[in-house]
Amino acid sequence: MHYDPIKELLGRLFNRHPLLRRLFYRLLDILLLRSWHVRKTLRRIGPSLPPKAKILDAGMGFGQYSWWMARRFRSWKITAADIKSEQVTDCNNFFRKTGVADRVKALEADLVTWNSGDQYDLILCVDVMEHIEEDRTVFSNFRSMTATDGYLVISTPSDQGGSDVHSDGDTSFIGEHVRDGYGIEDITEKLKTAGYGEVTAYYTYGIPGSRAWRLSMKYPVMMLSASKLFFILLPFYYLAVMPFVLVFNIDDLYGTHEKGTGLLVIARATL
Repeated sequence: MHYDPIKELLGRLFNRHPLLRRLFYRLLDILLLRSWHVRKTLRRIGPSLPPKAKILDAGMGFGQYSWWMARRFRSWKITAADIKSEQVTDCNNFFRKTGVADRVKALEADLVTWNSGDQYDLILCVDVMEHIEEDRTVFSNFRSMTATDGYLVISTPSDQGGSDVHSDGDTSFIGEHVRDGYGIEDITEKLKTAGYGEVTAYYTYGIPGSRAWRLSMKYPVMMLSASKLFFILLPFYYLAVMPFVLVFNIDDLYGTHEKGTGLLVIARATL
């Protein structure tokens, strides 16, 4: 399954007006369990950062996390980087039209080769590392751009069924993934080798979260891939499943999971 064609279709649909893009962001915040975990982490870490913190949204995609941070922490200066030029253009147009362009700017960058030369108090990297083969290089780049006592927050699939891979014979549900997921020991070793002094990682998408993901993302994507006509039925589908999705998401957000198909990683650049 390839997400990119569906992402491009959604981008064209919701870029028609800033209000549509805001609605799209809101839907992503509700549907994507990773967004629940990321925002919870940012709410916890955010108050400990400098008042005028410098932030890097590394691989910003649609830009929903940059938008959320710009509204929640209005003194932050946010750089949003992505390898896709169309995403950069769309985000900058939206940021300009909504009056946050003085605090948020998107730019085109390949995280494997790019280094801004700046020091960031927080680097956010959501659903990116599973797409990049040269992860050690990227982690090293991140460390060189992380200020002392600054944070790197990563959300990525785990090796416990991430990318919907549950056995040796399975292949990734997402065609663009170069790895099925990380183990906690694996990503901890790579981040510490890159120079991060403290690394904490825990599983997300436990049993309730995996159920929510199938209902809110996997099944709709499969149906949209089969026929774009499913867009007509999509609102009715979500009306039926959303009560279950919300309950599962809340259970996952506040529960502790011995294993899960996602990982939330917090690394700190201590001396």
